[in-house]
Formats: sequence, C-alpha cells, structure tokens
Amino acid sequence: MSKEYRIFGTEMSPYSVKIRSYFRYKNIAHQWLQRFQNEEEYQKLTRLPLIPLVVAPDGKILQDTTPVIEEMEQIFPEPSVHPTDPTFAFLSALIEEYGDEWGMKLMFHHRWVSEADKLAGSHILAREILPYGDNGEVDEMAEKILVRMAERLILVGSNAETAPLLSGYLIRLLEILEPHLENRLYLFGDRPAFADFGLGPQVYEMALDPTAGAIIRSIKPNILQWALRMTAPRNDGPFEDWQSLEPTLEPLLADAGTHFLPWSTANAEAIAAEEETFSVELDGEAYTQLSQRYHARSLGDLRDRYAAAADNSALNQILADTGCLAYLH
Repeated sequence: MSKEYRIFGTEMSPYSVKIRSYFRYKNIAHQWLQRFQNEEEYQKLTRLPLIPLVVAPDGKILQDTTPVIEEMEQIFPEPSVHPTDPTFAFLSALIEEYGDEWGMKLMFHHRWVSEADKLAGSHILAREILPYGDNGEVDEMAEKILVRMAERLILVGSNAETAPLLSGYLIRLLEILEPHLENRLYLFGDRPAFADFGLGPQVYEMALDPTAGAIIRSIKPNILQWALRMTAPRNDGPFEDWQSLEPTLEPLLADAGTHFLPWSTANAEAIAAEEETFSVELDGEAYTQLSQRYHARSLGDLRDRYAAAADNSALNQILADTGCLAYLH
C-alpha cells in the first residue's frame, strides 16, 4: 500500500491550493493530480462535485478543506497550525472562515466579471481541460466555461448592484493586509496559522488574475510576497503575542465584524426561514444575494467552536472591540 496521499485539484482552485500548501507545510507525502487529466478516476472516487479531493493511503476519501485540515492535524500534529493560546486559536479559525467564505466571494467576482479576467480565466481552465487541444477547441471550451461561470456569479452575490461594493470590499481588505504583513511572514507571526491557509490561497488566486493581480503586484508588495509564500509555507519562527499583533490584526477582525459576520448571519437566518434571497446592511450599504446552505453550516461550525471558548474573557474583549461577538452566539 502506498504511503502517499493523493490530491485531485487544479491550480485555478483556491481550495485545491489551500490543501496542497498545507500538505507541503506538514511535509506529508502526497501526489498532486490535475483533476481534469484524471477525470475518470476523480468521478469514480468523489462523493461531492467538489475539489480538492484527497485520497488517504488506506483509500479513505476526504473532501471539504476545513475538516480535512482538522483531521490531518490529528494525524500530523507538528508543527501545529493552531496557536497554543486559545484566544489566538479561535481568532485564527475565525479568519480561516472569513477567507474561505468572504475571500472566495471577492476572488470569484473579480475573476469572472471584467472582460480581461474572463478571457484569461476561461482560457486557462480550457487549456487545463484540453491540454492537447487546438486553438479552436480551446476557444470553444472557454466559451462553455464562461456560460457556466456567468450562471455561478449569482451564487456569490455578484451582480450589477453589488459589483462596486465587492470592489470596495477587496480594496479595503488589501489596505488592511499590506501594513500587517510588512514586518511578519504570516498573519500571526513567522509561521503559518490556520488563518493563513483560509485567506492566503484566495489572495494567491487574485494575484494571478489581471485586475486584482495588477493592484496587488503594483502597490501591495507585502501581500504579493505572502501570497506566493503561502504556496509552500515554512515554520520560520514563533507566533506573536497580542501586543505586537493588535495594531494591524485588529482591523482585519473588524472587517469580519463589519462585513463578513453580518452577511453570514443574515444568510443563516434566511436559510432558517426558508427564504431564497436575503438582504443585509453592511456598513450602511444594502447587499442582496441568494441564500446559501453551505455558508449557514460553516457559520454553525464556527459558532460551535466559539461556544467551546466562550468563557475566555480576553477573547471576548477582542471580539467585542471588533464587532464580532454579537454574531457568534
């Protein structure tokens, strides 16, 4: 029996990059299998139409990146991606969720709205699917991809009304991250935390695209270096303490409290009420989209994680100061 894990994914998938980065960090023996070049085997193995798909050496199938990492942490505990301080451990998990759900919205919107981004993204994916296709075949596949992605934009809340809001959210995120990463390698210090694996791959994907990538590459060198570093992260030092992190990490948590958690809570309430759409005011501006069941489940998981740490007064003070606490009960 092979001792290697097998990862089916694609370079254009932030979640695939997330798992590959984690396996590289942990030095876990694995094979990286381009999903479209191994489609028949992928279809036989997958339970859900999601990537990445991880096959353990014993044949166990693992999907959904957050629980995959949590399971792998039990098998390969060192170096841990969770700070030993329970306050930081929860804050890291909160940012991981923020990256997975909110960062993904920003990445997906900017990748599939402008003509330059759509042209680049559709042809890169088409070439992954048809590596030996001629130009005409690749162009035809790219058109099919564009149709599918146009249909999926509504699922992340991307439309004519929300487009300027999403662009503003991205600029705000980049403005927060750039100074925070000026004097540290990762979000919580000189080693990657759970948070880095959630947010880093989303930013990495944006750095590859024409529009968001131009912004990052031209004026955000610290972010670019971090995004690239997260493709093969290393343990280069300790996690920091709150005194050193607070000045520049607190704004990121405040962004979660101002935008992500109110949005996620409104979505969960819509799902509970069996409403197909929801509207929520985010920092004084109305944001409307289709409700999403998966986001509601992941918020529930985050709230369960908070419930286990709810007696932590230091954590509660940080969450209250950043506007996050009210959404975690």
